Amino acid sequence: MIAERDGPVATLLLNEPQRRNPLSLATMVALREGLEEAGADPTVRAVVVGATGPVFCAGHDLRELADGDGDDHARIFAACSDLMLAVHRLPVPVIARVQGLATAAGCQLVVACDLAVASEDARFATPGVRIGLFCTTPMVEVARAIGRARASLMLFTGDPIDAETAREWGLVTRVVPVGDLDAAAAALAARIATAGRETLATGKRAMAENLDLPLAAAYEHAAGMMCVNAASEDAREGIAAFLGKREPVWPDRRSA
Repeated sequence: MIAERDGPVATLLLNEPQRRNPLSLATMVALREGLEEAGADPTVRAVVVGATGPVFCAGHDLRELADGDGDDHARIFAACSDLMLAVHRLPVPVIARVQGLATAAGCQLVVACDLAVASEDARFATPGVRIGLFCTTPMVEVARAIGRARASLMLFTGDPIDAETAREWGLVTRVVPVGDLDAAAAALAARIATAGRETLATGKRAMAENLDLPLAAAYEHAAGMMCVNAASEDAREGIAAFLGKREPVWPDRRSA
């Protein structure tokens, strides 16, 4: 894995292009640790997860599954769950930057991210049914993102969908020309990173906790989160800057 940094944006890259960037046990642990390190850095306000080479990620390392026993399988799938939960728990938004194929656990990783920018050549699939290993853990993310009917089509056929279909279904956020992918993902991350870290963290937490609540409970929860946010240093600075017709200087940047 490659870790890069551009101001408030951290980028983590899968880096086994000759093997189509599989999520081996070691890679999943390294990526989770990279995410946790970025999340613990108060100067990071957005993270991009990408990959080198023509393929984003081909999913789990099938050789590890073939060679392993039950204990090995348990460690692999626990590490996968830990990785996806680390993406969700990160206090700043995570953007997937996707080229070529994103299959099985690779597709799962894309959907776990808060946003995804895909190139026009990107394809997404959960093809485990074709090798006798149903994509049950990818199902967790995919079904929540696109609903039962569309997820069932992907999971029970194993057939890929193209980038534009993925955008229409809500699997990815934006589709851009192949040559524009890196710049588009960087621009989105930079735009997000203009906000205050505390506000981003509050918003990500609110989104995660709120969406599955019944309507009345959702409003009660959202109002409580708004009260927390309104009392924050970010809100005080942002409102003062707006009223004073100036750009805000967020608290987490004052020492920079």
